[in-house]
Amino acid sequence: MNDPARTARSEDPAGPVAAWRRLADGAVLLDGFHALKHAVRFGAEVPVAIAADRGAALALAGELAPDVREALAALLTEVPEGTYAALVPRPHPTGVAALAVRPSRAGSLAKLAHTPRTAPVVVLDNPRNLGNAGAVIRLAAGFGATGVVTTGTLDPWHPTVVRGGAGLHFATAVERLTVEELPPGPVFALDPEGEDIRSLRLPDDALLAFGSERSGLSPELRARADHLVALPMRPQVSSYNLATSVAMTLYHWSATGGAPA
Repeated sequence: MNDPARTARSEDPAGPVAAWRRLADGAVLLDGFHALKHAVRFGAEVPVAIAADRGAALALAGELAPDVREALAALLTEVPEGTYAALVPRPHPTGVAALAVRPSRAGSLAKLAHTPRTAPVVVLDNPRNLGNAGAVIRLAAGFGATGVVTTGTLDPWHPTVVRGGAGLHFATAVERLTVEELPPGPVFALDPEGEDIRSLRLPDDALLAFGSERSGLSPELRARADHLVALPMRPQVSSYNLATSVAMTLYHWSATGGAPA
């Protein structure tokens, strides 16, 4: 049976392409099927979504995300593959991309500041690697963390970070703040000189702070810390990857009383 909506989209891609070009500078790029799937699942406002092969994208939705297939069918417009490739900086293997409205900063700050919290806030102190930041946001969403805060110059909404986070920025609060602007709560900062995490129970209202991949905690964050915490590590091993450290810490929190909703 013919799908009139699909026919209209396939025959007239100029509308969504024009909308894309008009909105691109101020919107969040959802790069690939999984980023769009998660954004829709967690309530993102998506004004335009395109696919090089709409049928393949909806078949993927039927297989992997039937809960959002209907919503994706209403959103996706098929465009020629060359048009799709020209609109995105790095074409995704799924041939899907979309633009979403970034959640309001005021709303995110209110979520981060609200107490009592039922899950920690992850703080990345002056992170450097965009992919690592995205992986951390994906982890935080999976564990049901209240949010992820970055300090320093890295933009946590950079397209590479959103790609690494698979669109799960919309499942948790994500903001960039200074150390002085951090939300309330006891700061448990990861540091090799800290107390073994296995001897501690991390409270739900904690700020779990992780230093940069290169230089560790900044002096400002170290001064703000209430507790220094160390992950178990074999002697002569220098460090863990940032995302691995966050995963271990969030797992310890969840295993000692905290849990995803």
